[in-house]
Amino acid sequence: MKATRLGAAGLAVALLGALVAGTPASAAESDPTTTTTTCTIDPATPKRQFRAMWIASVTNIDWPSKASQTAPDQIAKQKAEYLGWLDLAQKLNHNAVVVQVRPTADAFWPSAYEPWSEYLTGVRGQNPGWDPLAFLVEESHRRNLEFHAWFNPYRVSMPAPGGAGADLAKLAPDHPARQHPDWVFAYPPAGVAGSRLYYNPGIPEVREFVQTAMMDAVNRYDIDGVHFDDYFYPYPSGTWQVPDDGTFAAYNRGFTDKADWRRDNINLLIQEMNGKIKTAKPWVKFGVSPFGIWRNRSADPGGSDTTGSQSYDIISADTRKWVREEWIDYVVPQLYWYIGQYPAADYARLVPWWAETVRGTRVQLYIGQADYKSGEPAYGPYWQNPRELSDHLTLNRSYPEVLGNVHFSAVQVKANRLGATDIYAAEHYSRPALVPAMAQLPAQPLLAPVITGAERQADGVHLTWRQPADGAGPLGTATSYAIYRFDGTGIADGCDFADAAHLVATVRGGEGDVQSWVDPDAAAGQRFTYYVTALDRVWNEGPASPPRFLH
Repeated sequence: MKATRLGAAGLAVALLGALVAGTPASAAESDPTTTTTTCTIDPATPKRQFRAMWIASVTNIDWPSKASQTAPDQIAKQKAEYLGWLDLAQKLNHNAVVVQVRPTADAFWPSAYEPWSEYLTGVRGQNPGWDPLAFLVEESHRRNLEFHAWFNPYRVSMPAPGGAGADLAKLAPDHPARQHPDWVFAYPPAGVAGSRLYYNPGIPEVREFVQTAMMDAVNRYDIDGVHFDDYFYPYPSGTWQVPDDGTFAAYNRGFTDKADWRRDNINLLIQEMNGKIKTAKPWVKFGVSPFGIWRNRSADPGGSDTTGSQSYDIISADTRKWVREEWIDYVVPQLYWYIGQYPAADYARLVPWWAETVRGTRVQLYIGQADYKSGEPAYGPYWQNPRELSDHLTLNRSYPEVLGNVHFSAVQVKANRLGATDIYAAEHYSRPALVPAMAQLPAQPLLAPVITGAERQADGVHLTWRQPADGAGPLGTATSYAIYRFDGTGIADGCDFADAAHLVATVRGGEGDVQSWVDPDAAAGQRFTYYVTALDRVWNEGPASPPRFLH
């Protein structure tokens, strides 16, 4: 946004506001609007909590809809559908979206490396006539939602008949897999039900290529995060083996155990991708959403009290190592199980294991929630409890390492079966929340905004403010703002900003010196006090403005 510079008088007023709102603590330790005094915080209204839903494009699960591909105005239809998902995110007080933009070695943007995704037009490689990723990012930021670009690193096709299956000839004509058939393998084998194509993670050129293809989006678009799901090596199918004996012989790097080599292949992908992201754009986050079990305690004393499938063994994903080495900024284990006597994978056993795993690291823990199971009879009686998902979020409160949730997936969140979405939203997402700050990402100090006006009009209270010395000198640039409203007229102290009880909105910064927002919920005839704080693009918060009283 455009840098704003106030005169000496305005700057002095802004600095005074920092003192009015309370003495800031270290930005790395707590919010600057919170004093060093211990504050009583309502766990139902945390000030910082990552809240998002996955918006899946593969097989048109969430967006765009398959029907949109044949709509008379395909582009307008797909844009409107996406804005509808952002409306839902705002309604639920989410602060991020995780959108799948490379589902099958293809692209939702004009890529020089990979073909256009079939899920836009229904035809593999067909130009949709617009740049979806540019639109997705711009509109998400307009709502002040973080945009996490979700990539699948190695999957090339989906099973026939809907997908190309194991048939290279059914891929887009210019697909890299057709140009380099030695880069891919079919699993299960061609001719077996469910067969599909994968890039071979053991080939160094493949690992380099998929990183380059994904980094194209990082370099060209203003995304906030890179997100991987749990597909690395294929999940086992029957007794079929991944056909990589030749690859192991050619590229074993001295490994004698193929399982260790496969894990190292994925470790290299994660480590190298993180390095490339941070070199290009140090503020862009890197997160992975792995299968919820690393290893069982019976296989490893450091594992969880579970008996289910183990990502370490079945898909060569050593997720605990990625956390311990801090190769990722956040982890979202898919804990798609209920709370109860389920020895294979009890939610109540896995949350504490993951909390312990991230403890002492800079990796943030969010939990993947199975909204798709709620109210579906096929998943058993526990998922017929409309409170199951809300109970998950309540259990999370007992573990301070749990800093948020991501819900799978958008259509399931919207379906609201049994009223489950309404319940957890009312009990856990009743107020807005800031995205948790990450100390490892670059930050600069922000000055306090100066509120220049608060006027009651027919549609609500119109608030205006300026940001002094925005981005000038050693100061950071304000990307967005948090707005706090208090009943009555008085001076707030640091603890008043410690949770979201008084946080009414976060808004994206706009062009121009004057920023504005309309509060539609300020009751007529009542007195209020407003404060505004500035947030940088990774959600570090500056000191609060001087108060503005509305009589």
